[in-house]
Amino acid sequence: MKTIEEPKLESDLGYRFGYVSEFMGFGGDDIAAIHGAAPVLAPLVSALVDAVYSKLSGYTSTWRHFLPRQHGYDGPIPTKLEELTMDHPQIAFRKQHLGRYLANLVTKPYDGKMLEYLDMVGKIHTPKAGSKEIDIPLVQMNALMGFVSDALVATIVGLNLPRETEVKTLRAFNKLLWLQNDLITRHYQKS
Repeated sequence: MKTIEEPKLESDLGYRFGYVSEFMGFGGDDIAAIHGAAPVLAPLVSALVDAVYSKLSGYTSTWRHFLPRQHGYDGPIPTKLEELTMDHPQIAFRKQHLGRYLANLVTKPYDGKMLEYLDMVGKIHTPKAGSKEIDIPLVQMNALMGFVSDALVATIVGLNLPRETEVKTLRAFNKLLWLQNDLITRHYQKS
């Protein structure tokens, strides 16, 4: 039986990621499957980003979080939901971020720098990083991650990959999104 230093799970990002990865069986073969999917997924990123933002814009509980100025954005900001359209510059800015995130998932090495990036994805949706006005409730983050997961599954299934490749790719992304979800939810814990 392996002993895990549980307090270290809260203080050491690499230790936490290593533990959760090992527990789920996420490893080199999964990373290879994710990276192997890059050439076929890259042309679909724009459509996936559009689908995510279409879903987000369908609910006041998610769309309202795009009213405050986003960290790094210096253009005009809307003052009410009716002004926040899909072609608003702030939404274009956010779509670029999501597109880069998806590209990073399938191209970057899963090293310490990538772990910090994945962790920051969780943190920036809270007042702990980025804009102090951004405080996305955990229920909205969970809903979003569930939608992204399903959209990725549908996209991968639609690629008509050889069955063995499809299964490996689906399982790898499933594990990766659970790892990402862990790195999101950890920032919602009360200190």
